[in-house]
Amino acid sequence: MRVATANSYDQTIAHLMQRQTELVAQQERISSGKRVQRASDDPVAAVLAETAQNRIARVQADLRALEASRTSLAQAESALGESGDLIQQARELMLSAGNPTLGERARADLALSLSGLREQMLALANRQDSAGRTLFGGLGGSSTPFVEVFGPSASGVRFDGLPGQAAAGKHSLPQALDGQAIWMRLPQGNGSFTISQAAGNSGGARTDIGRVSNPSALSGQHYSLSFAEVGGVMQYSVRNTSTASPVAGQTDMPFRAGSTVEFDGMAFQLHGNPAAGDRIEIAPVGGPTDIFQVLQNTMDALRYTGPAQGARLSHELARALTELDAGLDRVLQARSQAGDWLNRADSLQALLSDRSVAHQTEQARLEDLDMVQGISDFQRQQIGLDAALKSYAQVQRLSLFQHIG
Repeated sequence: MRVATANSYDQTIAHLMQRQTELVAQQERISSGKRVQRASDDPVAAVLAETAQNRIARVQADLRALEASRTSLAQAESALGESGDLIQQARELMLSAGNPTLGERARADLALSLSGLREQMLALANRQDSAGRTLFGGLGGSSTPFVEVFGPSASGVRFDGLPGQAAAGKHSLPQALDGQAIWMRLPQGNGSFTISQAAGNSGGARTDIGRVSNPSALSGQHYSLSFAEVGGVMQYSVRNTSTASPVAGQTDMPFRAGSTVEFDGMAFQLHGNPAAGDRIEIAPVGGPTDIFQVLQNTMDALRYTGPAQGARLSHELARALTELDAGLDRVLQARSQAGDWLNRADSLQALLSDRSVAHQTEQARLEDLDMVQGISDFQRQQIGLDAALKSYAQVQRLSLFQHIG
């Protein structure tokens, strides 16, 4: 087979061009710092590096979501702290209102102070984070979860959010707390039954909030304790208004201040000086109350100027303090939960940050160029190209025509 000189030259030129292309490619790797710049450079490493990049993107997304949750939870925890302070201030005002020497004007001033605290607490319950999300809207549903309602059929504060709370995920935390569970689900009275004075009472009869003496004996029915004066002696009788029948052992009983009345699993103490015809109503708890209604009831009791004002106020204050303490416990529990989530956010952030570093290290191991090795390879290829060019320059001058003649 005859090989022409031109064909030999063409092959040599092709080899030189290939060496030059490899040199340019190595220079590109050095300038970018990447060993794998396209899938064809190393298909396996390119696929693994792409997987690592996707994991890094997911971790960064989790970190951004976690930071948003942390910001919201920090603001919610701060708002709950302020709410606890407001409840403490309200409690101090209620204790002050129990002073029997206070006049009507002083009681009105205390009611006005409680009204201001109530408005501040309502504003806290509707507080939003820096992104405009409600902090205590539960699962959402309203930009103003707590709404003041005025009307003949109902008045007070209504929760317009969605009850409940998003569960904390593996790498995420809720951004809103369940405001209904914090402020709107307080047990009335002692949690089992409530004791209230009849509207027409004129004497000073009052009771404590009562207690459950025998849970198995509770009937869940309504009762009425009425006072009557017989032969100059004040007596009381208890009647089951649900069945319209007297309670056994509680009929025409002599009244003694500080004595305990116990029947059907319930017990409470009688205080004050009742008047004939006064009544005390005992009813099972029909549903929860809320912190705003507790404050409103206290304000109404402070502004009341009718008969037996002192006894009614003392009775309402005792109940309000019990319900207010239950509300403070709810707020403190919610604040503790928010603080626990903030601690968990710190742990999650450290975990996700370490995971991101691990993924970045893996990606760098697959893609990045070893600069020492890269520069060494570049110099070796450059020397090889220079030698090839010089040898080609010597060979291409060789010809038979130089030896003829």
